[in-house]
Amino acid sequence: MPLSEHEQRLFDQIERSLAEDPKFASAVRASDPRFHARRRILVAAFVMIAGLALLVYGAVSSNTPLGVAGFVVMLGAAAFAMQSRRRAQAPDLHAVGGTASRRTRQARKAGLLDRLEDRWRQRPDGQR
Repeated sequence: MPLSEHEQRLFDQIERSLAEDPKFASAVRASDPRFHARRRILVAAFVMIAGLALLVYGAVSSNTPLGVAGFVVMLGAAAFAMQSRRRAQAPDLHAVGGTASRRTRQARKAGLLDRLEDRWRQRPDGQR
């Protein structure tokens, strides 16, 4: 349902007044789980670069344990970045009252077998 002109003007005025308040903007940004996920991705990228540097230095200096340690650091940073990326893109994140909550695992998409069973049950009766 579209807003009336008066409601739209009031909405715009409220939006402008909230945008001008730096304390409110920082509070909203601090409670946004996507903001934290982006920051974790950046940290993971820097750690991945450090792991790559360790890997290269270990290979150049013929120090195998150092090269392996660099690879493990890179692998851990990549896993951390992927986890943070999933959190940032998850549509079921809600920032309410400064906390983030996630729906339970059962509320996620059904697996392939569940979808096939649903299709089988919903097929027309004449196709048995």
